Amino acid sequence: MTLVAIDGRAGAGKTTLATKLAREWSNKNSVAIIHMDDLYNGWDDALSESLTYSLQDIVRRHLSGELIEYKKYNWITQQFDEVEIIEPVDILILEGVGAGQKSVRDAGASLYWLDIEPDVGITRVLNRDGHHIADEMARWMVRQELHFLSDKTRENAEHILSS
Repeated sequence: MTLVAIDGRAGAGKTTLATKLAREWSNKNSVAIIHMDDLYNGWDDALSESLTYSLQDIVRRHLSGELIEYKKYNWITQQFDEVEIIEPVDILILEGVGAGQKSVRDAGASLYWLDIEPDVGITRVLNRDGHHIADEMARWMVRQELHFLSDKTRENAEHILSS
């Protein structure tokens, strides 16, 4: 069982890279992607212990060859609702801010870091998701930087790519 984490600042292209790698690797392997946006508990509790606990459970299940089951966060209703079930796969890709945190690295994940200037990243996000989230994104940018600083995510990446 292979575990891959793709991390980096908002707007860096993590989802695009995850999709590309999954497409390439799925020729010879079964592959699934889990997006951190589905695991965050809203804006204010996204990069917290609840994410770490969810990731630890997902990683444990994947490495044990078990079924992975989790509730996806619904950003419209602002609560967890739909249950996602992932059958055991050869390669599990975790993508999003916080995907490459220490507990995931300690489990043996191969970590990809995508570099992007923060102002370029936030512009991409707002153009993609809408300017109505500008205030939330401004707070998010601070939270993600504090997370990366304490976790040392980039410093522990095996692969550093520029977007």
